[in-house]
Amino acid sequence: MHETSMCDEIVEAVLRRAEGRQVAAARVRAAFAGHRPDPAVVEQGLRVAAAGTPAQGARIELVTEPPAVSCRDCGARTPAADALALVACPRCGGVDVEIAGDTGVVIESITYQPDVLTTEASEVRA
Repeated sequence: MHETSMCDEIVEAVLRRAEGRQVAAARVRAAFAGHRPDPAVVEQGLRVAAAGTPAQGARIELVTEPPAVSCRDCGARTPAADALALVACPRCGGVDVEIAGDTGVVIESITYQPDVLTTEASEVRA
């Protein structure tokens, strides 16, 4: 299932960046190949992948976009908005195409939970 592996990859990327800190929210950009993932399936997949981790309960905003496809026949670089674009160039119909650019996950931003001890200590001093 494409969505499940994408959710696992997203949570792993967020956790690497968080370096053990509790995550409150994250904005993630992910390229998809062929079809847009079902938002309900992604939301559930993210909850499952984050369970028991510092990202559990975090609000993850997922921005999806198609990867680019390059045609070796005509040189066009177009978004692969559907599965057909992965096998034939939308511009010339040529079948010598390849996925170009990033097809992975990019973490755009992360918001961390405030550190309770630090917050309490700073409130006491203020």
